[in-house]
Amino acid sequence: MEKEKKLVLLAQRIRALAQNGITYSLSEYDTERYEELIQISNQITALATGLDAIQIDDCYHLMKEYATPKVDIRAVIFNEKDEILLVQEKSDGCWSLPGGWSDVGYSPSEVAVKEVKEETGLDVEAVRLLAVMDMSKHPYPLIPFYVYKFFILCDIKGGEFTNVFDIVGKRFFKLDELPPLSLERVLPEQIFQMFDYYKNSVQTVYLD
Repeated sequence: MEKEKKLVLLAQRIRALAQNGITYSLSEYDTERYEELIQISNQITALATGLDAIQIDDCYHLMKEYATPKVDIRAVIFNEKDEILLVQEKSDGCWSLPGGWSDVGYSPSEVAVKEVKEETGLDVEAVRLLAVMDMSKHPYPLIPFYVYKFFILCDIKGGEFTNVFDIVGKRFFKLDELPPLSLERVLPEQIFQMFDYYKNSVQTVYLD
């Protein structure tokens, strides 16, 4: 797994450099070379992950702009029993912290609030940032993207559970009774870490 992870990181770096090259290239010949590097990046990622190179390519929308990491926002919510709120993803049947990709036009805290409302029906207030993690620095499954994850502590202010099409379950769990987790979204050790940060209000934000 460590070898495959290094290959994916190498491929992501090649893709980013190639996209930046396309953005600033003044030569059609150089552009062709950068485009070939993107295909090489896809092939390396496919070899490391077992996905098809075409599937990898379909994950990206090539734009003439500087390549940057994607940002994933996760809301951390505990109740009065120190149970954590998780949602069950329709895509894999496993559980995660509410959240998703950051949206243009919204601050990180606004994304957290919006995602919780959309996925659970609850109204929350963003309280404080707990952690910013580089996904590549932690034992996540391999994915094509380079991702930063923001974990934001939120307090419940109202609302009630509602049904949505891409979330098939939502409930609070005791830390010693966690369900199968959607490991691309959150790791078990991160939930325990967030609980420690939740309990310690003066804890410095974790930063990779």
